[in-house]
Amino acid sequence: MPPMPDPIDDNRDLAALGYRPVLNRTLGSFSSFAAGFSYISILTGVFQMFYVGYHADGPAFFWTWPAVALGQLAVALGFAELAARYPLSGGVYQWSRRTGGQAVGWLAGWIYLCGSVLSLAAVALALQATMPQIARAFQVVGDPSVRADSARNAVILGCVLILATTSINVAGVRLMARINNLGVAAELAGVLLLIGLLFAHARRGPGILLNAMGHAATGRFGYLGPALVGSLTASYVLYGFDTAGTLAEETSRPRRRAPRAILQALLAASMIGALLIAAAILSVGDPSRPELGQVAGGLPMIVKDVLGSGLGRLFLVDVVFAVFVCALAVQAGTVRLIFAMARDNNLPFARWLGRVPRRTQAPARPALLVGAAALGLLVLNIDQPHVIETLCAVAIVWINLAYLLVTLPMLVQRLRGRWQPDRLDSAGGGRLFAMGRHGIVVNAIAAAWGLFVVVNVSWPREAIYGAGPWSRFAAPLWTLALLATGSLYYCFVQRRKADGTLAEYLPDSADPRPETPATDETWVPRLATND
Repeated sequence: MPPMPDPIDDNRDLAALGYRPVLNRTLGSFSSFAAGFSYISILTGVFQMFYVGYHADGPAFFWTWPAVALGQLAVALGFAELAARYPLSGGVYQWSRRTGGQAVGWLAGWIYLCGSVLSLAAVALALQATMPQIARAFQVVGDPSVRADSARNAVILGCVLILATTSINVAGVRLMARINNLGVAAELAGVLLLIGLLFAHARRGPGILLNAMGHAATGRFGYLGPALVGSLTASYVLYGFDTAGTLAEETSRPRRRAPRAILQALLAASMIGALLIAAAILSVGDPSRPELGQVAGGLPMIVKDVLGSGLGRLFLVDVVFAVFVCALAVQAGTVRLIFAMARDNNLPFARWLGRVPRRTQAPARPALLVGAAALGLLVLNIDQPHVIETLCAVAIVWINLAYLLVTLPMLVQRLRGRWQPDRLDSAGGGRLFAMGRHGIVVNAIAAAWGLFVVVNVSWPREAIYGAGPWSRFAAPLWTLALLATGSLYYCFVQRRKADGTLAEYLPDSADPRPETPATDETWVPRLATND
């Protein structure tokens, strides 16, 4: 039996990076992987956005999946290198701050925080793709085939989901961790079984995956135009793999485990997602059915048609559970980001945000703040017919923009000859994960890819955002507002605040968690799970 990892060494390693260890290191290899995999959540994203890709490019949209996966792999390789060098809570925020400086780091944290809130709202809307197809009673308002009614009902279901996930995050991290572990196991088992059953019912060969259903003839860019729109599906699903880095301070031996978990989560999701999409297209009865490109049809309709109403509904129940767990993971990751930024005095009311009741040992205030913000987004967009596509697309833009604020400063350091992570030794000895001499090429691809995703998804396409001028330009307008708000706040408020970590979190400070009565409050934001 291999020796148990020594948490003292991990804590000394953390102290060397400038922080006092206050989080509970209980995550092992599987839990670290599960955090990223549940954030990506194949059953959530593919079932929610399959219709968008199919509507844009027919069965040929399948090929946008491996293309996006390769681009995100370049980003993940850089993140794995950063996770080995900076195993800190906050992930993207910390990596950008330590490679690009205080201002870039704050802006990346701000964008990622807002993008994570938007992602929570977007994930909550995924229930509309499945629940009305499980039972008509879940279509609370209107007709699911009418886009405006479908959007309103999606907001109602999404609000109920966010209320539930917020309650669990406030009640205690142990309950949330148990649900997350169970959810990952259920999702893996369910999606693999579903893929096998769909392939067993295949009605055609792989040649169908080259069929664009005539979409290439309708645009000025031939096959490229529909493919760029169809890539929205993969772009929405394949992010969040950095979550293992966000939970690094709660992981034992994080310099080794977090990089592996980042790559494992993305690679597993990429392969499983590709198989699921291919199996669904090969098994569908009539590939030309217009319902395949509609929110009321899509992949859930294929599952019910191929496997029958009873078995199909059973799999859709598994999808609903996956959506629930995905929302839990997104909200938990956002809370860790708030903790990391508050610890560095990089948020308003930093001490207030970090204080939680010792009785529950749950970061209640950040969880309530994130939940309230996501609910507000949904309610404000309840009369937006393209609310699902809009929130999902803007979430893609913001998260990938935050990623770009990591990969670009990292590339600058490489070009200046300042990036040499392979010379560092981990706390346990041995080399850290590093890309070596290929790093600059992979890093350049990652930065270029991030810029491409931001521009591609922001493009004001009627197929995604609708015909109205305000809705069509939602992504660029919202992004400009986000950047302007963050930049103004940093210049006039944050830059004038005292720099550095709050005193109680410095390595030589007193324990910020003294033994006090249960009614007192102290800093205890942590995630506890048992592998």
